Amino acid sequence: MNRRDFLSSGAAIAAVTIMAPEFAFAAESDQIIKLPEPDKNGGKPLMECLALRRSSHVLGRGDVDMPTLGNLLWAAWGINREDGKHVIPTALNKQQVVVYAVRSDGVWEYMPKEHAVKKVLTGDRRNAFDGAGLVLLYAAPEKDSYSAMHVGSMYQNVGLFCASAGLDNCVKHQKYDALDVDLPLPSGWMTFVTQSVAWPK
Repeated sequence: MNRRDFLSSGAAIAAVTIMAPEFAFAAESDQIIKLPEPDKNGGKPLMECLALRRSSHVLGRGDVDMPTLGNLLWAAWGINREDGKHVIPTALNKQQVVVYAVRSDGVWEYMPKEHAVKKVLTGDRRNAFDGAGLVLLYAAPEKDSYSAMHVGSMYQNVGLFCASAGLDNCVKHQKYDALDVDLPLPSGWMTFVTQSVAWPK
């Protein structure tokens, strides 16, 4: 394969993903990035995290690093059992929720089975919300009476992880649907709430 054929093929993207995950975030939409495995053994004790959990209203703009992003998304909607069930409960095990990560380099959909993210929108969309370093969007079926409960479980898990890791975070309803028109949401789905996350200034 010559250089031109290589660069026009998926092999080039795959090579960048394997060799330099951070650089791969510059790619166009539909790229899939495998996240670092979550650290399931570290962190503060649960009672200490509960004591430290709080909302921060002044958040930094720096991007959250890849290992931390992987931990955050796994805390929200990761798979923690071999039978495919998640870290949060869902009514009737429907598992009808999705979380998006809004970064400086695009909007990424979390893929829990692969523990990976897929770019679904390009460009820095954080100013559609509060401009924080990372904004998580929690989406679910609009008319499902359990959706709000599922989303609440997700952002509470992330809040506890933030308390453990020393991250600032804030759950917000303002501008929650700012990207719904652009996101590849299934029919009848909507973003219910957002959660801004950043390292302390």
